Amino acid sequence: MLKRVAVLSDIHGVLPALEAVLDEPEVRAADRVVLTGDISAGPQPAEVLDLLTALGDRVAWVSGNADRELLEYRRGLRDTIPDPIAPWAAEQLRTDHLELLAGLPQSLSLDLEGMGRVLFCHATPRDDEEVVLVDSRLERWHDVFSGLDADVRTVVLGHTHMPFVRLVHGRLVINPGSVGMPYGRTGAHWALLGPGLALRTTHFDIEAAITDVTRNSSYPEITQWADYFLRAHATDADVLAAFGPRDGRGDPA
Repeated sequence: MLKRVAVLSDIHGVLPALEAVLDEPEVRAADRVVLTGDISAGPQPAEVLDLLTALGDRVAWVSGNADRELLEYRRGLRDTIPDPIAPWAAEQLRTDHLELLAGLPQSLSLDLEGMGRVLFCHATPRDDEEVVLVDSRLERWHDVFSGLDADVRTVVLGHTHMPFVRLVHGRLVINPGSVGMPYGRTGAHWALLGPGLALRTTHFDIEAAITDVTRNSSYPEITQWADYFLRAHATDADVLAAFGPRDGRGDPA
């Protein structure tokens, strides 16, 4: 049984943010670093994957919708990707990167001291694009968790880039937020689990990170991308308004 894990979600190919989190003492000391998807779709995709693979078995990987989309694009299974940076990011990946992404599971479970069996996924346990939010209805949560085993008492997910913790029908739900594309406030957001939990924010030099990403990425729109996402121009209210219709809240109860 593991004692402590660090959970990093939605890195989105931002190397300076990832480096800052990996340098945290609690992350260095954790038994495992769990990635809950959307790892490389961003301005430094190859660099992020290379850094994470160098950590070896300390890293436990879960695929996100953006990871799947990069792979599908490179394999000719789709012509477009909704995220404008993603087609460019897909072309930066080597064959070994594609093989890595192809082998990632949609979810994984770990036994964690003080928390029991914990399930890690990207969006929901059954789908990598579904939306659940801190204020989603209990009926919505019941639906997306309907296939879970009863002994899963904690679910850790990402996808919406906003950190929260809430109780849902007796299960604890944790979203660590986003390392590389935060919404609502700046910094790299992640979580530390076992035997309790803590939502953490790693503050790093945003201006230096923007300079680094802009200098080292060949994405044509990198200046605007870095300014918008690293400075977290999208507020939590903006994102909740955008995501809200996708969580079924407009359907009859």
